[in-house]
Amino acid sequence: MKIDAGSPLPLYAQLESILAGEIASGALLPGSRLPNEEELVKRYSVSRTTVRQTIQNLIRRGLIEIQRGKGTFVLQPKITQELTQLSGFVEDMQSLGRNASARLLDKQTVPASDSVACQLAITTGTPVVRIQRVRLADNSPLSFDETYLPREIGERILENNLETEPIFSLLEQKYDTPLTEAEYRLEAVSADTTVARALGIAAGSPIFLIERTSYTSGRRPVDYERLYYRGDQIRFVTRLARLPRKEGGVR
Repeated sequence: MKIDAGSPLPLYAQLESILAGEIASGALLPGSRLPNEEELVKRYSVSRTTVRQTIQNLIRRGLIEIQRGKGTFVLQPKITQELTQLSGFVEDMQSLGRNASARLLDKQTVPASDSVACQLAITTGTPVVRIQRVRLADNSPLSFDETYLPREIGERILENNLETEPIFSLLEQKYDTPLTEAEYRLEAVSADTTVARALGIAAGSPIFLIERTSYTSGRRPVDYERLYYRGDQIRFVTRLARLPRKEGGVR
């Protein structure tokens, strides 16, 4: 595509559309280096100001990043995950056509902290099983998961290969513990040293923290998780229905 000087669309917007289209089509692959400023000026016969505006717009869209001393590179497209139903990581990635895998970091029995005890409806200090894993999408670290399970079911879960067998599947298919609903709490936080090391990012990087408490029959909590997702790799989407308003109510 070429820049049309007679178009009502600003030159930087045209160049942005061209480069974004090349990224979307695969002409510019994730990890590839974008032509430098001088090359873009010559190729599209535009000013440096136009090129710089285009680059900033593409950065804001999360399509490219500047690596100091190296150049400007195409980013891996963000994963878009819908928060519309209770599902596990493997199910989420499979629905998106991604290959899901896991790396087990730690598994042990620990005393429940106040927050863990509250979520699992047990007394503080009660022994619970804690499992820490890195979850990968297409071999790229996407989340650091910290799972807490009541000791009785947790010790049975530990008998399995937690790098290949999803905990949700084990609960439902092997241990007859159907998952009926979950409560999600999502916030933006900064990665601490432990999470940053697990995900291969700098400490302080922006990440999503999802706290999820899953329930079985009788609304009994059986699984409490802290899921730390890389903020540069994923976006979450949900759909909300508006409740009908009573006639004469506030509009």
